[in-house]
Amino acid sequence: MEGFAVIPAIDVLEGRCVRLSEGRREHVTIEGGEPEAAAARFAAEGARWLHLVDLDGAFSGRPTPGLVERVATAGIPVQAGGGLRDADAVRAALEAGAERAMVGTAALTGVRGLAERFGDRLVVAVDARNGKVVTDGWVAESELTAGELARRCAGEGVRRLLVTSTRRDGSLAGPDLPLLDDVLAAGLPVLAAGGIASLDDLAALRNLGCEGAVVGSALWSGRFGLAEAIAYVA
Repeated sequence: MEGFAVIPAIDVLEGRCVRLSEGRREHVTIEGGEPEAAAARFAAEGARWLHLVDLDGAFSGRPTPGLVERVATAGIPVQAGGGLRDADAVRAALEAGAERAMVGTAALTGVRGLAERFGDRLVVAVDARNGKVVTDGWVAESELTAGELARRCAGEGVRRLLVTSTRRDGSLAGPDLPLLDDVLAAGLPVLAAGGIASLDDLAALRNLGCEGAVVGSALWSGRFGLAEAIAYVA
């Protein structure tokens, strides 16, 4: 990925773009229309990637048919996740038009096989609450720390991590820099998510060593624009 990437988030619940507070299904804070319209808008504003999360898939473990195809019509690379818990689901997402597929829950049982099969097209989502990894749509907490999972992933050939502080997701409270610093110590490229509220937050993530940031509520609520953010961290 060339330079620091600002990646707009498109989170989809029951066919509509939403923002959730702390990933809780019952806490919808923003409703934003159809995902293909959002994808086209972000593409026009200069997005180099789109971050698609199938929330229904994340909660149920079954990806929503046709969703990746709808967002991929924007014509820019999509990294897609939500309910991708085995190799068949990852393969289906990539065949549907995603450039990269994100797995979370699957990482706890070992991702060596997925990493060997999909290489750079696989992203492991390290979702953490109070430092511990959460799974199954962020409703189950493990005893594994984010740093431990990152080191395990590095040892199993994973090429890239997406790190989210679930307590800060949708909060506009600023990113969890200590969490990210701990994960970065594993030596893998890291995309940061959760809490980003300002252009200075993006600069802090770039300076920390992250390769990019997934931005949701700040863009959807108008804290800053995508083109403005891209220019700020260029």
